Amino acid sequence: MKILIADKFEESGRIGLRSIGCEISFQPDLKDDALVEAIGKQQPDVLIVRGTKVTESMLAAGPLKLVVRAGAGYNTIDVAAASQRGIYVSNCPGKNSIAVAELAFALILALDRRVADNVIALRAGEWNKKEFSKARGLFGRTLGLVGLGKIGQEMIPRARAFGMPVVAWSRSLTAEKAEQLGVDRKKTPLDVARFADVVSVHIALKPDTKGLINRDFLSAMRDGAYFINTSRGETVDQAALVEAIHSKGIRAGLDVFAIEPTSAVADFEDPIANETKVYGTHHIGASTDQAQEAIAAEAVRIVRAFKETGQVPNVVNLAQRTPATHRLVVRHRDRPGVLAQVLEAIKAEQINVQEMENIVFEGAEAAVARINLDKAPSNGTLERVRAGNEDVLELNVLEIN
Repeated sequence: MKILIADKFEESGRIGLRSIGCEISFQPDLKDDALVEAIGKQQPDVLIVRGTKVTESMLAAGPLKLVVRAGAGYNTIDVAAASQRGIYVSNCPGKNSIAVAELAFALILALDRRVADNVIALRAGEWNKKEFSKARGLFGRTLGLVGLGKIGQEMIPRARAFGMPVVAWSRSLTAEKAEQLGVDRKKTPLDVARFADVVSVHIALKPDTKGLINRDFLSAMRDGAYFINTSRGETVDQAALVEAIHSKGIRAGLDVFAIEPTSAVADFEDPIANETKVYGTHHIGASTDQAQEAIAAEAVRIVRAFKETGQVPNVVNLAQRTPATHRLVVRHRDRPGVLAQVLEAIKAEQINVQEMENIVFEGAEAAVARINLDKAPSNGTLERVRAGNEDVLELNVLEIN
């Protein structure tokens, strides 16, 4: 199996891939047209990336079967194009949760104590204890979490260590789960904005979360509150955030931005970086040695499973529901050609197979096939299948709700 790694990737991961018999091409600086060319030339089975953008032209350039995002999010990959070509897309969720939570708290502390401004003043030869002695402190302040996945949950014990009560909103957060986690469950994101002194965003980028942090949310925040985003820049209306910084005194700690460079080293011209109440980092939330080692190990696990079983852990682009309306259940003797005849009969009626499995009983004398179809076969087709092969023991058609 050929693997093209087109991004930074830990040596332990490269060693792990070679140990399972993979041929590795490690070219971490490949981007854009150069990556398209490399895929076409090297003909890899698997592409591993971190922040590198994966486009339709890249997916079409070679015989790719699997794209692994060595990280949690996968918004930089054209998942729709991959799905159209039958290319698996997989990710490594949860492996960077602690690293991102640590950075989120670093930004909270930095905002409260104006750490960056302190450093800038000292490097400029200025001593201003009078100015920088002003800080609110975190003890007793309320931390509001928007999103309570693995990263959001890692924020809770850290908040508790600083004496901060936590309010939270997530679509999946139940009252029972909130009680278990020790947080005050809010019904809407706006409720989090109203009750929190510090808001930290931990949501995946999806169509329904793009711009979730909008003007209404920011207007609901308390004057002078802190806003932290280590999720995705597109979840925030950045223009509205700038307005809130000026009108409400919001201070923001951002690891992600509306428009980010596609390469690791580039010019950055987003004007929000010049706002004095914004502390920014370079989308480095997952960039600790611990997190990258864990992600590399997970990527190796994904590739190993695919290589050895054909199954893909953490796959993100399989259909949650197919167009199947009926299931044909075939109880049959485990003999050559039985299912081939069944499928030929289905094909003749222009019925499409959506999913199929064949379960063999102990002794390999009999099996049951479950074939999901986009419409029901006619009685005539079923009778022809029954009469045409004595190894077909029973046929049943079930409706799929």
